Amino acid sequence: MNLFDIVSLKNKLQELENQTAVPDFWNDSQKSGKVLSEIKKIKTKCETYEKIEKEVNNLLEMSELLQLEYDEEMAKEVIKGTKHIEKEIEKLQITTLFSGKYDNNNAIVTIHPGAGGTESQDWAEMLYRMYTRWATQNDFEIKELDYLEGEEAGLKSVTFEISGDNSYGYMKSEKGVHRLVRISPFDSGGRRHTSFASVEVLPEITDDIEIEINQDDLRIDTYRASGAGGQHINKTSSAVRITHIPTNIVVACQSERSQIQNRETAMKMLKSKLLDLKEKEQKEKIEDLKGEQKDISWGSQIRSYVFCPYTMVKDHRTNYEVGNVEAVMNGELNGFMESYLKNTKVE
Repeated sequence: MNLFDIVSLKNKLQELENQTAVPDFWNDSQKSGKVLSEIKKIKTKCETYEKIEKEVNNLLEMSELLQLEYDEEMAKEVIKGTKHIEKEIEKLQITTLFSGKYDNNNAIVTIHPGAGGTESQDWAEMLYRMYTRWATQNDFEIKELDYLEGEEAGLKSVTFEISGDNSYGYMKSEKGVHRLVRISPFDSGGRRHTSFASVEVLPEITDDIEIEINQDDLRIDTYRASGAGGQHINKTSSAVRITHIPTNIVVACQSERSQIQNRETAMKMLKSKLLDLKEKEQKEKIEDLKGEQKDISWGSQIRSYVFCPYTMVKDHRTNYEVGNVEAVMNGELNGFMESYLKNTKVE
């Protein structure tokens, strides 16, 4: 199991822990914060590796016992354990590909339907469900921040946060336009339709990253939350919308019970968008604040999901494809993510 050099990782961990023992270590809060964050990251990798190694050794011992004397219950346990460990090793393999600056951060994801009304709005809802299932299956937490229902079905927009180790590292592979081909359930003639939706993915800004925002540049509006948000929905004007006037970036949050909490979350979202804009402008001068998305239409999609006349999901950046559309829509996305990480440069 030589997925990465565990000895080097432990040596690096020891070096960082030695730094925390230096008398003036805590004087620079920004530097100490980065060191502590790196310590946590390496510890998690080492613990995961050791846990997998222990489970593999247990399975090998059980397999040896089965060769000496067959036991049906033990055989079932070995099969179940092997399937579980395969998934854990796959996840560990993916973590070795994370080297981007913000890969360890939480991810803030926004889905917008393209042109096409109900068709595209339903497709956007399907993508939201897909990511929710992926997050649950991979032990991430998902939290809805803002949701705008579609007129007949689906959604007009949704923003949610996926939190956990390397959330952004995983989800950055989903950034772009997603295309659906299917027989429309909304077409009485049973015709085939093509729909588009865009997925925007930003890293959540942590406290050690400074983004200066002039309060005079903000317009803050409050309104009554809408949608399936719990008993408190629509009772008070707790939802918050913040507009950054110089860039015209708009963020909104209605997931929390209080206006103060919604404002704090919205400010986090705004900081993430401003950092993303700042980094893009360092590469090239852009007018489109959303950056890489282009139009939510033909020719700009990163991935196609075909339900009819055949079934296939294909990523156009890496050519990775699978025939089981249902499995993908139920959250099996790790193959696409790993392929993307292997084929792209560090962000």
